[in-house]
Amino acid sequence: MPVPVTLRGHAVRLEPLAEHHVEALAAAAAEDRGSYAFTPVPAGVEATARYVADALEALEAGRALPFATVRTADGRVVGSTRFCEMDYWQGPVPWPPGPRGPLGPAHLAVPDAVEIGGTWLSARAQGTGINTEAKLLMLRHAFETWGVHRVSLRADARNLRSRAAIERLGAVLDGVHRAHTRGLDGVVRGTAFYSILDEEWPRVREQLGQRVGGRPEAVRTRLLVPA
Repeated sequence: MPVPVTLRGHAVRLEPLAEHHVEALAAAAAEDRGSYAFTPVPAGVEATARYVADALEALEAGRALPFATVRTADGRVVGSTRFCEMDYWQGPVPWPPGPRGPLGPAHLAVPDAVEIGGTWLSARAQGTGINTEAKLLMLRHAFETWGVHRVSLRADARNLRSRAAIERLGAVLDGVHRAHTRGLDGVVRGTAFYSILDEEWPRVREQLGQRVGGRPEAVRTRLLVPA
């Protein structure tokens, strides 16, 4: 399964989420919680510690690859994001359908499809271009390092701001799963599902490269080899 990596851009660095990020993440989440109506963001150091522990458990189980989002200008942690819903397509199709784990050696496997999710930013980091470059970093890693066929994204169907941000990436709306789950407010809500396919990636990469200043080639990846 994919190993932790550091993804470096011009304005943002995505580094493997770790326990030492807890206090900085808690501070980032506390700036202004008014923008988190639709997004599960931990409140306080204790909740953030549980959030990080859960993310690391998902990493250990091969279900996710979580990151701390770091602003390169000052080294400040400004949020978090992750790869999740990693799907491996070898072998027979399961029923009911669902994400499949690797059949071969886990340390050699890379997913055929993946989701980018669990994304949130501090209030002051929103609207600064950090999210756009972070998505470029992750999309490039998924398509060009792993060779995935599809990257998916999702949002609460009521979260028009998040949906607009996803659409600006160049993702295509696959549809809205109506009455899909309960939102943070307890109301039953739909989920909007989006995707970018490998054949669409060159166009999306060009568009995002222009949005972050014409520097798509500046994206760098550093593997962290487990001890």
